Amino acid sequence: MPTDNCLVCTAPLRAGLQEWHWGCTRCGYEKTNLQPTINAQESQAAIDEAARAQALSSLRLENFKELLSEIEACQPPGPKLLDVGCAHGWFLDLASKTFDVLGVEPDQRVGLEAAKPGRPIRLGYFPDALQPAEKFDVIVFNDVLEHIPDLEAVLAECQHRLNAKGLLVVNLPSSRGVFYRLARLLHRLGLPGPFERMWQVGLPSPHVHYFHLENLATLLKRKGFLVKKTGRLASVHLKGLYTRLAFTNDGQSFFKKLALYLGIVCALPVLRLLPGDIMYVVVEPTRSNDSQ
Repeated sequence: MPTDNCLVCTAPLRAGLQEWHWGCTRCGYEKTNLQPTINAQESQAAIDEAARAQALSSLRLENFKELLSEIEACQPPGPKLLDVGCAHGWFLDLASKTFDVLGVEPDQRVGLEAAKPGRPIRLGYFPDALQPAEKFDVIVFNDVLEHIPDLEAVLAECQHRLNAKGLLVVNLPSSRGVFYRLARLLHRLGLPGPFERMWQVGLPSPHVHYFHLENLATLLKRKGFLVKKTGRLASVHLKGLYTRLAFTNDGQSFFKKLALYLGIVCALPVLRLLPGDIMYVVVEPTRSNDSQ
């Protein structure tokens, strides 16, 4: 049975592909009841964090450069930028060349390490890690929003924390991407592993939501935001690809991971022509914060 109604269109949710998974047949929104356990020792043991950073750095840096270019093109009203869930601080490093940056990171292990070079990072969750009166010209969620259970409360807080004409910037996985669609197909064929990996089952911060561009834009409009820009970012980068497949301690054999790696490498020319698995949205509040 569905746990509630759709976050986007309020239609009843239907049971999905797993007992923890539901979906909306009207707008395509998907959700789970998986719970984050970010600072639990047993959950962190499921990830080789150093290998994960190595695997993701090349792809993330290229995407962050593109995203920063889009942010600057949208002409934010000032230089104050907040990176929510700043992880290793890579986006902060790039953005600091243009903006006055601050990062918030709930994972204490990752956040403490990222702050060592002197990056302006506060440990904790958004908005609890902020001072009551702090506001920003840009608030960024890089691969974070899909992990947050109470999304409506966070979007309301973004409204409150943005200066007039400020920008909310979100990049996250798309349910219309080729890898997610393939994972769903494989699940229906009796191979649930890729689908569970897409939702990050068993990891410290599993996915709670899956959107595509249209239903995410609809949700943001309903929550008082004006969509200024949407687009897609690269989801696969050859450098670090094998490490990305192997950084979780999920019990899969070396040969299975190697076979998957070789399959993706062979398919890369075609994959680049298909719908991407990472999307971004840039929005601004449609009403003044002073009236809230």
